[in-house]
Amino acid sequence: MRSVNFAKLPTEKPNPRSKSIDRLPAEAILTLINKEDRKVPRAVGRVKKSIARGVYLIVNSVQKGGRVFLAGAGTSGRLGVLEAAECPPTFNTPPSLVQAVIAGGKRAVFRSQEGAEDRRQEAFRIFRKKLRKNDVLIGIAASGVTPFVAGALQAARAKKVPAVLIACNATSPLKGLVDCLIAPKVGPEVITGSTRLKAGTATKLILNMLTVTSMVRLGKVYKNWMVDLQPKSKKLTARAVRIIAQLGTVPPEEAKIYLHRAGKKVKPAILMARKKLDYKTAVKELEKTSGFLEQALQ
Repeated sequence: MRSVNFAKLPTEKPNPRSKSIDRLPAEAILTLINKEDRKVPRAVGRVKKSIARGVYLIVNSVQKGGRVFLAGAGTSGRLGVLEAAECPPTFNTPPSLVQAVIAGGKRAVFRSQEGAEDRRQEAFRIFRKKLRKNDVLIGIAASGVTPFVAGALQAARAKKVPAVLIACNATSPLKGLVDCLIAPKVGPEVITGSTRLKAGTATKLILNMLTVTSMVRLGKVYKNWMVDLQPKSKKLTARAVRIIAQLGTVPPEEAKIYLHRAGKKVKPAILMARKKLDYKTAVKELEKTSGFLEQALQ
């Protein structure tokens, strides 16, 4: 990667609207931050086509037996970790399906290790070892120049694995390494260079859109119900029972029985309740439809 002029990065430019923020009362600061934050959803909305391309790459990889890797440093890395952690309980995916690697390792999730973002060769070695055929890599770098992410993307290129880059920099020098660049123009931050603000919010929205839309396309959602959730808490168990009762058209007490008979797997429990099937038959019916509940219910 060529030498970077950091002063010219979109994420490093000063925001003229917040130049006097240090002299404002608290409520005025909050109003200013709120006004700037409102620009983020619009910026994300303008890159929907790029996000859709990312979804296509993810779904295509997973359908072929591949996995999704997220690579980032600092705030970007932590957002990747959060996204990967949320997929199993929400969509009942194995932890290996969506994996996040943050510069500096697990310790960096809880304590800042800013120098770790410069470890390009380390990232290259990590992902050269991890990536395999049919996987997809999502690089997350607000600035679009993070060396750790560059190393990860270079490894993906070396392994001929499709790659996506989320960056608030449309002219990122890393764009030549990816199949899809998602670059919302959120503008300069309220606090110059603090990309955990608008850039971080935009990144979180995009990651949500990528994973949720991909899981919908993979049959993990029926109508707008998370029919593949893992009921591992009282709240989630209650939610699972409500979903089974609603979609299985049975009373709550009966829904609890079906959930138990299905080994706490919501999707087959719904099918069992609606079509009065035993567990093994319900599982076979879902296998025939590649896990799409709507088709299995017909």
